[in-house]
Amino acid sequence: MATYWVILIILAATILLLWLVFGINWRSKRNYYNSHHRMRERLQAEYDEQLMHLLYSGDDIEKVDEYYRPLCRIMTGDGRPNVTTSDEVEVITSGARKYELIMRDIAEAKESVHLEYFHFGIDKGSREVRSLLMQKAREGVKVRFINENITNFPIPRIYYNRMRKAGVDVRHFTNNRFSIIRFLLTLSYRDHRKIMVIDGRIAYTGGMNINDHYFKQWKDTHLRLTGKSVAHLQFTFLETWIRIGGRLPEPLRAYMPVLDEHNNLPEGSLLTQITPDDPTSPEAVLQTAYEWILNHAQRYVWLQSPYLAPPDSLVEAVRNAVKRGVDVRIMVPEHCDTVLMKPINRSFYNDFIQTGAQLYLRSGEFNHSKTIVTDNYLSMVGTTNLDNRSFGIDYEIDTFFYNKQMALQCKATFESELPNCRLLTKQELDKQSWIDKKFCNIMRVLAPIV
Repeated sequence: MATYWVILIILAATILLLWLVFGINWRSKRNYYNSHHRMRERLQAEYDEQLMHLLYSGDDIEKVDEYYRPLCRIMTGDGRPNVTTSDEVEVITSGARKYELIMRDIAEAKESVHLEYFHFGIDKGSREVRSLLMQKAREGVKVRFINENITNFPIPRIYYNRMRKAGVDVRHFTNNRFSIIRFLLTLSYRDHRKIMVIDGRIAYTGGMNINDHYFKQWKDTHLRLTGKSVAHLQFTFLETWIRIGGRLPEPLRAYMPVLDEHNNLPEGSLLTQITPDDPTSPEAVLQTAYEWILNHAQRYVWLQSPYLAPPDSLVEAVRNAVKRGVDVRIMVPEHCDTVLMKPINRSFYNDFIQTGAQLYLRSGEFNHSKTIVTDNYLSMVGTTNLDNRSFGIDYEIDTFFYNKQMALQCKATFESELPNCRLLTKQELDKQSWIDKKFCNIMRVLAPIV
């Protein structure tokens, strides 16, 4: 009898722990304020009118097509920066191209290199990037690196210690330095962002991590930006840096060189909105944005995502868009990079087929892109997957553009991938074996957390 009680207690404790880690919704204004109060206090202590204007003025929102301004405002709440502009934007669809650009820009860095990456590997390409970062740190460049330590736990500690010895300031995104209880309750959170800011003048963001999967093997979409939008990515990085205990010796203004150079810089014309989201935000702002886009599209919405396990409300938004006659196309890889996500993805295929959307399965190299383009005006390149984890648990960041030329470029990129795809049909799904269907449905239970 005692054995049964021990088993029961262990089972109850396990269920309680899983509920505490995965089952609590931490989204509230109070939790959001507590999570971000260090940056707010620093902004107040170092109040600078030009800096606040750069981040929050909203001057550029009036340049956005009036139809899309409600979307801009949705993504500006709760202290997120407003619409801004970029001088130059390169849409990067080749990992080799990203490697070439970041190695060049890091080598030319004079003041600082800031990195925040979900994956920073130990393969050849990753080590070459690491070696260059260590070299720049030895030269006196301030190199700050936010390490997503839970995801990268297999990497030995010595890998990062050598970076520290060279002068790189490495900080773990998840740690128990503040409270072991808080550590356990937020253990499921992941820093899924990909940000690099060089000298406060050049920024990278998008889907590509730092490793050879992205540099050499996979298909993905990334951005290189210059102009005022760089300051918004810098601000997002610095906010996280301060929140996890990183130190910044200079005032915040010192990390925004555009403030001192704006009189000599051309005014950017590419309307840009950098939108971070995190699991403490009062609402799932990126999920809300995606659903707004689907609910307000007039002609088409085309999306790319490596994973397809979204909340029901997004599936319903797709259904409603199709009913209005909107051309909704969703492109996902035919073969996933993880064993768990393959059956989970497949369990959602029928949901989207029933909405009337066109679901394209891309063959060949794994496509890790997360993009949206709609109605030849709005486009997005980001880190957010079409899944519950991205929308509800992970720290994400997406870049939206309100510009016809950028939208047409993203549309052309999507179209260029169609020859590598096949359109999934209901007839094909109906041929799926009963065992396969049941297995996928069972695995679907894990969709909210994997």
